[in-house]
Amino acid sequence: MARVASNPVGLHKFRPSHFHPSTKSISLINPTLHSVNKRFRYQKLYCQTEPNPTDSISEKKESGSDKDNKTDEVASSPSGGGLPELPNKSLNRRIAIVSVLGAVGLFVSGRLDFGVSLKDLSAAALPYEEALSNGKPTVVEFYADWCEVCRELAPDVYKVEQQYKDRVNFVMLNVDNTKWEQELDEFGVEGIPHFAFLDREGNEEGNVVGKLPQKYFRENVDALATGKPSIPHARVVGQFSSAEARKVHQVADPRSHG
Repeated sequence: MARVASNPVGLHKFRPSHFHPSTKSISLINPTLHSVNKRFRYQKLYCQTEPNPTDSISEKKESGSDKDNKTDEVASSPSGGGLPELPNKSLNRRIAIVSVLGAVGLFVSGRLDFGVSLKDLSAAALPYEEALSNGKPTVVEFYADWCEVCRELAPDVYKVEQQYKDRVNFVMLNVDNTKWEQELDEFGVEGIPHFAFLDREGNEEGNVVGKLPQKYFRENVDALATGKPSIPHARVVGQFSSAEARKVHQVADPRSHG
């Protein structure tokens, strides 16, 4: 049995030892090697619990591609739950310009229609005597400045006149003018506006009295212009003003045909 020195100074001569449970005798084990093995064991366990960086990157790529696919599906789906596609700015600008131009066109056309007056029609009308002698069919309108229906129909008459003025004469006779008393009796004018339709020889084919749809007036004028033997609307009466209410006055200009 070994003797242990009582001198504490001599303790440094012995290395520390560990008792190994698998052996019955005392053996010395290098503590440095044991510490290294222990450190390697923990490092090995630690490395096993760390996820594979390659797998993590691939998973991220897959998740990113899934998100891209979902985004593409939302964008490409016309009726899906995604946000609707914004319209093209240039297309919106063109639509706005067309709308503005259309509104301006309607406004201008309305202003032109309502800007036509009986005085304008009378000034552009052909003298009655000239109309009977130029060999063209003639439309004679008996009117008055105070006639509300006459003023209302002026735009429609103007449109038809502009279309057929090269083939048909348009004459305006004011019932307030005493110069036309004989014509008032000849054509049997009792209400105004009274439109008399004459053939090329000056014979009356028929008449239209009062406010009626424009097609009645247009179709009669077209029949005269194309030389048809008769007009489609020979005796038609609508809302009119009584000719008995006319305000008779003296003619200032004997050459006036209005």
